Amino acid sequence: MTRPRATLQLRALTLQDEGAARAAHDELARDGCDFLLGVRPGEGWDAYLRRLDEVRVGVGLPDGWVPATFLVGDVDGVLVGRVSVRHALTEALTVVGGHIGYAVLPAHRRRGYATAMLRGALAVARSVGVREALVTCDDGNTGSARTIERCGGVLQDVAHVPGDDVATRRYRVPTTFEGEAARATSPS
Repeated sequence: MTRPRATLQLRALTLQDEGAARAAHDELARDGCDFLLGVRPGEGWDAYLRRLDEVRVGVGLPDGWVPATFLVGDVDGVLVGRVSVRHALTEALTVVGGHIGYAVLPAHRRRGYATAMLRGALAVARSVGVREALVTCDDGNTGSARTIERCGGVLQDVAHVPGDDVATRRYRVPTTFEGEAARATSPS
């Protein structure tokens, strides 16, 4: 008997997520990646959640930051990954980072969650006025490149950042999906 595939939900962090989110942060840190973006050492969980809300609306942003929506991928109550949707780009984000950053925890990779999270993030980007998202990945990250391409990404170029050993693949990804585009252009 085949087991039904679990559905991924993108949602904001809650007070109840603290333990799982901090554990995910520690786990990804071992791979040199952040789960909780901008979390400060010793920062209380409720303060961090308030700050995420402020970042979303553009209040009190640190230098070099833009308004951004932070969401976690939840499958049956388990955090499997996270996305950050930047509502605008800085000069630096046009080279590395782009509009959308995402990460999937190692135990949950290769199950389609990155694709589902990126598709959901593209809808969020559209809702804040981004018509075509810039999504980047390391040149050697074939899994991420395939995820971006599955979501309609077209390779723009490969950027070589001075002082960085790893080249960055930069993709342009429409935030309107084929079905949405047809509905948007069909006369009523």
